[in-house]
Amino acid sequence: MDLDKFFQKGPLIPAIIQEEETKDVLMLAYMNRESLQKTLESGETWFFSRSRNALWHKGESSGHIQTVVSIVGDCDDDTLLITVRQTGPACHTGNKSCFFSPILLAEEK
Repeated sequence: MDLDKFFQKGPLIPAIIQEEETKDVLMLAYMNRESLQKTLESGETWFFSRSRNALWHKGESSGHIQTVVSIVGDCDDDTLLITVRQTGPACHTGNKSCFFSPILLAEEK
């Protein structure tokens, strides 16, 4: 597959990570061409850290890896949805998901 189409708008593409079993959104990270290629080759998620300006393998230090089930591009080829089997929490804070800080909940409307 030609990966270049995902990087026409810039060197980084957002990747939404979703847990296969629960369909929960676990995190959002960025991928460059190299991290996407490493993800496809290894079957585990690799990302590009904007703050460290470096590649990182999810779970490298925590052991909480993400095994890739599927990768789907959106209609504009500028966002990826990656379905995974998550080992342990996805968030570096120890939470299952990085999305745990409510701003507005449906019950509050």
